[in-house]
Amino acid sequence: MTVRLGVVMDPIGSINFHKDSTLAMLLAAQARGWELYYMEQADLFLRDSDCHAEMNRLEVMPDPENWFNHGPRETLPLEHLDVVLMRKDPPVNLEYMYTTFLLQRAEIAGVLIVNRPEALRNASEKLHTAWFSQCCAPTTVSRRMSRLKSFIDEYRDIVVKPLNGMGGASVFRVRHDDPNLNVILETITRNGRKSAMAQRYIPEITAGDKRILMIEGEPYPHALARIPAAGESRGNLAVGGTGVGVDLSERDRWICGQVGPALREYGIIFAGLDVIGDYLTEINVTSPTCIRELDSQYNTDIAGQLMDAIAARLEHSQ
Repeated sequence: MTVRLGVVMDPIGSINFHKDSTLAMLLAAQARGWELYYMEQADLFLRDSDCHAEMNRLEVMPDPENWFNHGPRETLPLEHLDVVLMRKDPPVNLEYMYTTFLLQRAEIAGVLIVNRPEALRNASEKLHTAWFSQCCAPTTVSRRMSRLKSFIDEYRDIVVKPLNGMGGASVFRVRHDDPNLNVILETITRNGRKSAMAQRYIPEITAGDKRILMIEGEPYPHALARIPAAGESRGNLAVGGTGVGVDLSERDRWICGQVGPALREYGIIFAGLDVIGDYLTEINVTSPTCIRELDSQYNTDIAGQLMDAIAARLEHSQ
């Protein structure tokens, strides 16, 4: 039986061909002979208790000038599909949360959703590190500037960031004597209306913010160390960082061993751990990236391994 795989993603025409992990997944699925169906977030809708979507059959090509073709648009229940990849990028806002509830109705009807909708809601990418504090640098989360200032007074050099950002957006390194301290905290907390995360600054960022990809709770044996550009304290590729493949350290593997069993328990098939030095900083479950960069450096097929895991799940569910 041919597997029917759907994807919910940002507009496919605007992706970065050379870096997009979702495209790598689609190419790997198509190589298996699976049928592809394309959706954007607004295409999903609920009718009574059933999730439907306006979707297009999709063909993808390994061509940087022409990487996709859409088939005719049709409206179908998601039950028509065997598996749906939820690959909409953050922010995880209310609309994102509503979408997970729609996808959960499809999951109840028997569709495999990657990653599980309930897990997407519960495993907040930055906050969920609190469940693994043994792996993390000192951290606080608050909307009160006085509490964030106390944390800065204690550690003298910190990083502060919003809870629902991505790609290094609005991430600030702040020292205790920074003349812009107040305005940074006012901006990041929206004058005390939004919670922010503060972490002790980890100087090993100069060696890279490592992205470790996890499939079914097990790590890929190499990480992508995203090394900050000159004058930057953020390693994110979106803000000019350079990606360099590195072997996992003993500490990296220990962190993966701490987090991996929980990912399996939650039903998170694909995740990305961010590690700076010896410390876990984020657990990315919404739309983890860096497949293409690692594949290009190690001549591997990470998306193919992910499709193996999905195929095993589908076979087990029959």
